[in-house]
Amino acid sequence: MADLIGIFASAIGPIVAIAGIGYALATVKEIDPEPLNTAVVYVLAPALVFHSLAVTELAAATLARVTVGILVFTASMWGIAELIGRATGEREPALSALVLVAIFTNSGNLGIPVSDFAFGDVGRQTAVLFLSVQSVLMYTLGVYIASRSSGSAGLEGVRRVFYVPLAYAVVAALVARALDLVPPADTAAMETLQLVGDASIPLMLLILGIQLARTDTASAVSRAWSATALKMAVAPLVGLGIAFLIGFENATVARVFVLETAMPAAVTPLILVIEFAGSARSEGVLVSEYVSTCVFLTTLLAIPVLTVLIAILRSGVVI
Repeated sequence: MADLIGIFASAIGPIVAIAGIGYALATVKEIDPEPLNTAVVYVLAPALVFHSLAVTELAAATLARVTVGILVFTASMWGIAELIGRATGEREPALSALVLVAIFTNSGNLGIPVSDFAFGDVGRQTAVLFLSVQSVLMYTLGVYIASRSSGSAGLEGVRRVFYVPLAYAVVAALVARALDLVPPADTAAMETLQLVGDASIPLMLLILGIQLARTDTASAVSRAWSATALKMAVAPLVGLGIAFLIGFENATVARVFVLETAMPAAVTPLILVIEFAGSARSEGVLVSEYVSTCVFLTTLLAIPVLTVLIAILRSGVVI
């Protein structure tokens, strides 16, 4: 018990505290998170991604394994969600919403800070890579799944990936490393990038708190438990199995990979559902309310789940 309290205080507590400030702030003042989110997406997060990948000490083979692991995890969770959804009688648009909740984790607002606090620099670098790959999948595969619920192809929406700076930050960092063009870490340019990137972490958590405060969950709680169980119980086990299958040489990278797969539902799928599914309903519940409820419930449950999981991963019992 003392170990769990210590882990909570060092790795989860700071996250909850900052997100809690955002939640409290949003309950007493009208705050639009969109400008903050825009700053993160277009300035702060790209700086974090570029700096982390440019200076990472992770080997190229490790980067490739993490990428493959994310792709396998996404495909596996998609298949499981489809099977469970159809077996329980879910139909569109709720089926696509269930799939979106299952395959995309909150690897940004929550994943990077938790991995950083729990596993240090390697944790942050691995989490940034997870976010980078998943961001590309969200605006390609995610757009397709969200648009599927409305019966449209959604190909126009896929073009959004070309307007997301995260993708370019990944490419730029990898090219700079390959051509040996990365400036020394102590130069003004790299220190500025690090400063800007570091600012994204507390801002991500504030945004998460604000978004949770704005979530209306009352009407969809009874429908969201299957998706919540799939996300918080099944996904970490799938992630663990993939970690063994991939065979990461760095044990810390493997542990962070599993930790990232256990993160709660991401917020971006909610944005995709709102745009592509519009006012679609399933059994009287707006599909957007269904997704937002899943985000809310999984985020609350993530506090005890991640605390226990970090304790298990740090102990080295499973990896």
